[in-house]
Amino acid sequence: MGKNIVVAGLGHGGIVAAALLAEKGFDVTVYEKNSEGALGYDWTDMFDPKALEFAGLPMPPADKFRYKENMTFCGPGCKKAITQYITEKDMEIIMERKDIYTYLIGIALEKGVKIVYDCEVLGPISIGDRVVGIKTAKGDVSADLVIDSCGMNSSVRRNLPVGLHIQNEIENEGKIIIYRAFYNKCSDEETLGKFKIILFAGGHPGISWVASHESYTDVLIGRFSSFDKDDVVEFTEFLRRNNPRLGKECLRGGQFVEIPVRHALSVMVADGYAAIGDCAFMTMPLIGSGIANAIRAAKILADTIVKDTYGFYSAETLWEYQVEYYNKVGGVISTLECVKNSLVKLTPQDVDYLFTSELVTSDDMKIIAGLSDINEIISTIKKGVSKKVKGIKNNKHLVAVVSGIGADMCKVLLVLSRMPKKWDREKVYRWAKAYDKAFKYKK
Repeated sequence: MGKNIVVAGLGHGGIVAAALLAEKGFDVTVYEKNSEGALGYDWTDMFDPKALEFAGLPMPPADKFRYKENMTFCGPGCKKAITQYITEKDMEIIMERKDIYTYLIGIALEKGVKIVYDCEVLGPISIGDRVVGIKTAKGDVSADLVIDSCGMNSSVRRNLPVGLHIQNEIENEGKIIIYRAFYNKCSDEETLGKFKIILFAGGHPGISWVASHESYTDVLIGRFSSFDKDDVVEFTEFLRRNNPRLGKECLRGGQFVEIPVRHALSVMVADGYAAIGDCAFMTMPLIGSGIANAIRAAKILADTIVKDTYGFYSAETLWEYQVEYYNKVGGVISTLECVKNSLVKLTPQDVDYLFTSELVTSDDMKIIAGLSDINEIISTIKKGVSKKVKGIKNNKHLVAVVSGIGADMCKVLLVLSRMPKKWDREKVYRWAKAYDKAFKYKK
């Protein structure tokens, strides 16, 4: 075998893995359907800069990022707000999406990565159960290893042989529909909480935000069911009642996108294949952010590939990537899906009650944002669930839902602890079935 690595798609995890591997002497080519300079949505994104340190990457230029302020959470009625206080060392940074790509691609090119733009990836090329390349709009490309960074609806993953047991399609409940736009500022009047996150905004299961900035207001609407521009107009009018700075002119953005909000793939490797980033569903199950997770995964994947000195790139040698990813990143994230799955069972009135009765705390909001480690989550389960149940003992529906969160988290952690440390096809596939079942997903 050789060192010919093909990366399908210019996702954040894929481009970082490409850079790290090229630095180690691998021949890495990325195939991307979009044109050069036309990557990324026309809005900002936030991520944990410690992921860059984890991957051995430098910080972006100082004039290209700023630190995110504390967020304020509230229920659909916006009657009671809870501020999430984050220490300086845990602060995320905010960058323009296009600047993130410029920064990461610049690093990759310096390391020797080759990028082919305007080249749509159509699917995998397989011989038996081994992936040996990709089909593109410009022809077939062979590879010793394919890193799939084509996003949630990857044409590679969706067309893999069924026998690989890698989930091809994402279920509807595993994704959220996002609308995001920056609106003009029409007032200098200050609002309580410059970055406000609203659960079940407008009475719809989901998560939304309104963030006031010096010259614009950032609006995000996230729902687990479909909605259209008319719904956006109605919702922004609702927001203006408590956010006088929010104007009516859309300055930029204004796009609908789908984002995975579920646990990562239960099997993300095969002979000649590894999934990463949104393709492997590596986002936070509640807020959809996944850049930092993908960057960390890229470092783990690159290290795993480098260890395979014989260049087999088989499921057996790549399995360490999945084990390490779940140990260092994915395990904590998976427990948050239990919170999401329970939240969607609540009514808007239930959510408001949790806030107004002060049963939801700042520590809970830290967990929701994915800023707690596994020990903090377990501690919160032990200390918090019983207290919350006592506070809602007269509401049987709420008691059942809140109690279920702790039980489901413990069940997921138990299944995770049984993940095979070494590749054994039958044991891995049996574990993956049990893991997916823990989230009540039907394949």
